[in-house]
Amino acid sequence: MGSSRASATSRSVPVVLLCLAALLLSNVLIYLYLDSMYQAGERPASHWGCLPRHFKMATMKTCVPWLRCPQIHDEVRELKLVGQGAVKQVYLSEWRGQKVALSKLISPDYLEDFLHGLSMLQALQGQHVVQLVGFCPEDRSLVTEYHPLGSLLNLDNVLAQERHRQHDTWQVRLRLAVDYVSILHFLHTSPAGCRVMCDSNSLEKTLSQFLLTSDFHLVVNDLDALPEVESSRGLLVKCGHRELTGDFVAPEQLWPFGEDGRTFSDELMPGYDERTDIWKIPEVTRYLMGRVPGGDVVHFHLFQIHEACRRTEPRLRPSALDVLEVYKSVYANMVRDIAGSRDML
Repeated sequence: MGSSRASATSRSVPVVLLCLAALLLSNVLIYLYLDSMYQAGERPASHWGCLPRHFKMATMKTCVPWLRCPQIHDEVRELKLVGQGAVKQVYLSEWRGQKVALSKLISPDYLEDFLHGLSMLQALQGQHVVQLVGFCPEDRSLVTEYHPLGSLLNLDNVLAQERHRQHDTWQVRLRLAVDYVSILHFLHTSPAGCRVMCDSNSLEKTLSQFLLTSDFHLVVNDLDALPEVESSRGLLVKCGHRELTGDFVAPEQLWPFGEDGRTFSDELMPGYDERTDIWKIPEVTRYLMGRVPGGDVVHFHLFQIHEACRRTEPRLRPSALDVLEVYKSVYANMVRDIAGSRDML
């Protein structure tokens, strides 16, 4: 009798060890998957591997040089107007069977903004920025890759559609927030210097700067107002020449002498740096997370870093990289916890 119990116990030990090993292996695989997914914020992109000043869209087999004026005139066919802002009109167009977005300057008054946006598109090409297809300075036009889901303003409407409803999860929405903070980190450490997103004086305006890709990631699209900051040299920025108001903008963007009864003066308005972008992260993420199951858990885990983002003193706020690391850690831990719960069942 005793020997049979000992035999059963000895047989059960390898089974327990095998289960523990399987659980450990599953956690390792999850970690490796998440690490590969978010290593430096990277993800698959159609034009990676192209030489500078070249492009390749998803269905193209080879990279080709950016289109210039003759090709845009002869080969890009306008289909319909799909958007308009203060600076540009955007037309859904076609080039050799590929859908593209053709942007045209509306008024010569905004020529400087248009040319600045074009220069930023050229300088910052990569996974975080909409792909440049071509440009024609003489016509004040440029061509970029077309993303049919539109701007981030459309997120809730897109996810409400039957064919996209399976993507309306905390995982997808938190990944979009990771993309958003990754883009801020890229802009703050870009090859063109530390850049501040000045077209972000309201939640709606901020969301309109980003495009939602067909695989539910983000690229920044509108770079017309992206001034450079270099705090060590005293190079600060001011987003526009008018007084900014409201809770969405950072405290340092507000006129500081209003309580003294002094009228706003652009000359007297102090400059600021990229930490204005950090202040806005919690509000943007709150929008991105929506009201999906699990979203409240995400907000709970992000509470501390979001409190830090909203510190009144800019220098006490975290960097975009600090926020990004917390976001990625929260995502990885929540996915691992779910996987662990399933393994226990």
